Amino acid sequence: MTTKTRRPTISKGKARASDFSLEGASQRFQLMETFVRIVESGNLSAAAAQLHTTQPTVSRRLQALERSLGVRLLQRSTHTMRLTVDGERCFQRAKELLASWASFEADVRGAQEEPEGLLRVAVPHAFGQQRLVEPLVRYLNDYPRVSVEWLLQDDVHDFIANGIDCAIQVGEPNDPAVVAIRLSKVSRIVVGSPSLLERGRVPQEPEELVALPWLALRTYYRTELTLTHEDTGEMRRVPMTPRISTDNLYALRSAAVLGMGVCVGSAWLLADDLAGKRLIQLAPKWQAAALPVYLIYPHAQFYPSRLQRFIDLMRDAVPLVMASA
Repeated sequence: MTTKTRRPTISKGKARASDFSLEGASQRFQLMETFVRIVESGNLSAAAAQLHTTQPTVSRRLQALERSLGVRLLQRSTHTMRLTVDGERCFQRAKELLASWASFEADVRGAQEEPEGLLRVAVPHAFGQQRLVEPLVRYLNDYPRVSVEWLLQDDVHDFIANGIDCAIQVGEPNDPAVVAIRLSKVSRIVVGSPSLLERGRVPQEPEELVALPWLALRTYYRTELTLTHEDTGEMRRVPMTPRISTDNLYALRSAAVLGMGVCVGSAWLLADDLAGKRLIQLAPKWQAAALPVYLIYPHAQFYPSRLQRFIDLMRDAVPLVMASA
């Protein structure tokens, strides 16, 4: 009588070793990353742009994650989207897991080694010529095997096509496919040459500025601007017909010093002229809205250590630079 060897059965309720393959783990991380991007960007379309995929793909990944976890993560309607209670908990844990995984990958791939190679950075003309040069020099002194191309331009339209690793930008980013880190803000004030003031009287209210000749900074204002009272928060509109319109802060300041008109400019750039009495702050209780300063760079699966170290340095340096302005 032949005895048959009985194969051990595998319970359907228990996971097999193959269920925990690297491929399966990678897929689960992809679903979590998609969910985090949806929440942080605010909608499926923006998340799809950041992930370089389509909105239907993002929607399918979200549904797959919800099926896998057995819970509803987002309540969606035609116009709104909000996290469920389970979604709130999942969002926080998913961010922690993704951050831990990114740190692990960086260690394995050698991102913590000595940075080296070329870093291409785009910076606004004014900041790039003045305020940010000191942090740049500090970065290069800290990492002697890195070289930097310091590109003066106020806006970056295509990181990949232009070979740019990161950029400092003044103003809100409008590209959903980039990572944007808010660093600081730029205070803006109204100034003019003493030669423009009748009998040396400094205008105190926005309405008194309307009759003065104006200079426009096309990037931020052209035919009108809104000023806000620093104490009350009251807002008033100032219409203008500028004598000169430019996209360069230095040209704007020079024209103002020469008495061609009044303007709104960055407080840090005008500080020396104010101290030297070449310019006077007008309507001193009123200011234009401060402009945010961001460090932006394209989404990628891996960032070289030279970029990571530059980001870390700028996150610390730029707020200090602006505070000392």
